[in-house]
Amino acid sequence: MRRADCLFHIVQLIRGRRLTQAVWLAGRLEVSLRTVYRDVAQLQAQGVPIQGEAGVGYRWGKGYDLPPLMFTPDEARAMVAAVRVARRWLDPALTEAADQALGRVLSVLPMAQRAAAESLPVLAPDWGLTDLALEIRLQTMREACQTRHKLRLDYVDASGCVSVRVVRPLACVYWGQVWTLAAWCETRVDFRSFRLDRMAALSVLDERFAEESDKSLAELLRREMNEPAR
Repeated sequence: MRRADCLFHIVQLIRGRRLTQAVWLAGRLEVSLRTVYRDVAQLQAQGVPIQGEAGVGYRWGKGYDLPPLMFTPDEARAMVAAVRVARRWLDPALTEAADQALGRVLSVLPMAQRAAAESLPVLAPDWGLTDLALEIRLQTMREACQTRHKLRLDYVDASGCVSVRVVRPLACVYWGQVWTLAAWCETRVDFRSFRLDRMAALSVLDERFAEESDKSLAELLRREMNEPAR
């Protein structure tokens, strides 16, 4: 984490709690206690209204506030609902990022608006991606899409036949019950979709691929839209 990001995160975490222990901050930020003490001292020296001291705890100065974000109550509730539902189907890295982003947003809302958003009666049961192996695989797929690394799949089709594919990952697509990988399959020389739950093995290759218009996500979407209904 960059130093500036770390300092900003410390401000948001302290502001969002009544009393924040340095040990808790160190664990949340994955840094040493010494780093927390140093960074908080730097923020205090720069005029940030953090009260307290090492060994006691920190709190946001009474009477000080940051400019509130301009969210309506319904917008704040919508963000809470979106994160609650999405975290059941996201990979571990995106789940953590979503929780942190929501925490930052809620921490700068007026207290009444924050309480109303957090008490939203919209819940999501734990029946999404409950298999850690699938969660990690989804993260691998997503990151490969972003970095344009080719993937090697051991794929089991609907009839139980296993095939080995080398693909260019283009997008992870969520269908409400299952994730699929939209890709250009170099084995079949065409676009294909692969269900996450039918991948027997998945590995990232060192080889990266360049953007080619006839093998791109835009071309895949164009074909899907122009394909006649069946």
